[in-house]
Amino acid sequence: MTIRENLLTIGERIRTAEQRFQRPAGSVQLLAVSKMHPASAIRQALAGGQILFGENYVQEMVEKAHELLGYGIEWHFIGPIQSNKTRQIAATARWVHSVDRFKIAQRLSEQKPDNTPDINLCLQVNISNENNKSGVAPHELAELAEQVAALPGLRLRGLMAIPAPEHDFGRQRAVFAQVRELQEQLITQGFALDTLSMGMTDDMEAAIAEGATLVRIGTAIFGTRH
Repeated sequence: MTIRENLLTIGERIRTAEQRFQRPAGSVQLLAVSKMHPASAIRQALAGGQILFGENYVQEMVEKAHELLGYGIEWHFIGPIQSNKTRQIAATARWVHSVDRFKIAQRLSEQKPDNTPDINLCLQVNISNENNKSGVAPHELAELAEQVAALPGLRLRGLMAIPAPEHDFGRQRAVFAQVRELQEQLITQGFALDTLSMGMTDDMEAAIAEGATLVRIGTAIFGTRH
């Protein structure tokens, strides 16, 4: 299967899940996770109509963005963020999914180049309470959202989650439902949120069932990472 064929297959899975779970047609976008795949693979995905790409490593994203300048790519940074990397992220990414502390958001706000659009942000929630995972604890989410929403140059859009792997569909849905409920609580508190970044190759149908608006798919598009 080619990358273009894989994109069509994933697109069909998304549309089928939208219909099955009564989601509006086109309400779920595909974020192609291109980490550790070369720019040539991204070009193939571009030829298949894909323009949203997610990267986990800052240097890799910056190098690819430089090599693929002019292609109209919308870069999403989805990996853990170190303080000393925020300037490069702010200069390259239109979206940052993995903000989990105020210091990082503050640096992105201060370091965003002048005369560029606001950076779209998602707050990463550690929904499975895993010690080795990034993410803000659910009980600290509202306070962080309030702090981040007040920063200039940023637009708080929603939440991102990477739950612990589950193979049972019902359990997958239950965890994603917790993320959706957290977002709904924030909306009732006055936050204008419209994005739920959740769901990967093995659990994206469950994520779509529970309100995902962005699913992050890598291996099913690009194959195994090298």
